[in-house]
Amino acid sequence: MEIAVTSTEYVHVPIAATLDGSPVTLTTPPKLAFLTTSGNPAPGDWLTGQWQSGTARLLVGPVGGAITLVAGEYSVWVTWAAAAETPVYRAGTITAY
Repeated sequence: MEIAVTSTEYVHVPIAATLDGSPVTLTTPPKLAFLTTSGNPAPGDWLTGQWQSGTARLLVGPVGGAITLVAGEYSVWVTWAAAAETPVYRAGTITAY
């Protein structure tokens, strides 16, 4: 995905949470991290997002966003609490220009 540094919009990450093959209703908010370095996110990297229609989303950008991206390439990470599990996934890459 590519995004202008002047754009303010939600970044969506699809999540398919299941338990024994059945969809799970996730009640704790997801957390997303945008990293320019390799490696896993540190505790301070996580930003609290929202659930919407099976996606974790976070408002990104200079007008009210949780984070404003500068030009560069970012690894997008997502995590959430689901019963006894706390999955952490690298969801993809965003290029800000």
